[in-house]
This record gives sequence, C-alpha cells and structure tokens, in this order.
Amino acid sequence: MKSDCYSTSIRSATRKITAMYDAALQPAGVNIAQLALLRRLSDTTALSVEELARAAELERSTVTRNVRVLEKQGLVQIGESEKDRRTVNILLTPRGVDTLRLSGPLWDAAQRRFEEQIGVENAKALRSLLHAV
Repeated sequence: MKSDCYSTSIRSATRKITAMYDAALQPAGVNIAQLALLRRLSDTTALSVEELARAAELERSTVTRNVRVLEKQGLVQIGESEKDRRTVNILLTPRGVDTLRLSGPLWDAAQRRFEEQIGVENAKALRSLLHAV
C-alpha cells in the first residue's frame, strides 16, 4: 500500500534496494551494511569504533555489533589501541581486503542494475536529493 508519509516511503524503498544489493553481494559473503563498514576501513590504518561510527554515520553500539560479526568472519581484526588501552582499533585482515576486492565488481553491477531500473538521470537526482537531507 502506498503512503503519503515520506519516512514510510523511504523506508520501504530502502528495504527493497538493500535486498537487491544483498543479493548481488552474496557471492562475496557480505551484505551491503557490512560492505559499507569494510569500505570505510583501510588495510593499512586502524580506526577506533568511534571513528568508524562517525565515518559511517551510525551509532557506536551498531558499529560494535556489526564489527563483531565481521571479526567472526575473519574480515577485520580488533585490537587494543597503542595510545589508549580503553579504546579498541579495527583493521582489515588480508581476507577483508580480498573480500573488498571481490565485492567491488558485484557492487558495481548492483549500482548499474539500480540505474537501469530507475534511469541514470533519476538515480543521480535521487542521490543529490538524499545528500541534501
């Protein structure tokens, strides 16, 4: 059922788009939320949970939960900060780097599929509108 509520419409569209990206990324073994975190990490520089949360525009607890899943998959390594023992740092593992490499073309294909579905110009306009929020 269609709604006049912007939030409801955006949430519905988000679920559909997320499902499309998740399906495309399945061969890489990650979903779009996990890939978004991996893409914000560098294979040479560790980030704290706070830094990653800020970069991903997510709450710290959400990032912590998702990073634990990535750690169990062997994609990131969590270690103590050399500067502050109360802080943990997150670093991509070699397997995480490989997963990023594998997921790149899959993500590109999902991007193209979305653009084909709504049109390239509409996709660009939508991205511009969303960045304004």
